[in-house]
Amino acid sequence: AVVSTQRSSGINAEYGDGVELSEMVLEKIAKLEKQGYGNLPICMAKTHLSLSCDVTKKGVPTGFTVPVKDIILSAGAGFVYPLAGTISTMPGLPTRPAYYEIDVDTETGQITGLF
Repeated sequence: AVVSTQRSSGINAEYGDGVELSEMVLEKIAKLEKQGYGNLPICMAKTHLSLSCDVTKKGVPTGFTVPVKDIILSAGAGFVYPLAGTISTMPGLPTRPAYYEIDVDTETGQITGLF
């Protein structure tokens, strides 16, 4: 299940003291498990600057707790991803890329469709 996998994630099993799940995250996990998504793989979203979620703890810190602020389902991709610490996710992309609207007038060199 998501909770047990999350609590024993490789980072924490090796270096950290555990995972801190908020009440909202526990409720979302319960809902995901009830909907049949409890056995999906987990892709952790956290800073790349440290094994912990604290960017000031460089190298291989020990004795830290990973605070999970949210957990998000990517049903189409087949995984869930917890958001650990302060992390931003990329926005979704439109169905039609903007470059279709960009053009260059070959006579004047004028570019249209950028904004």
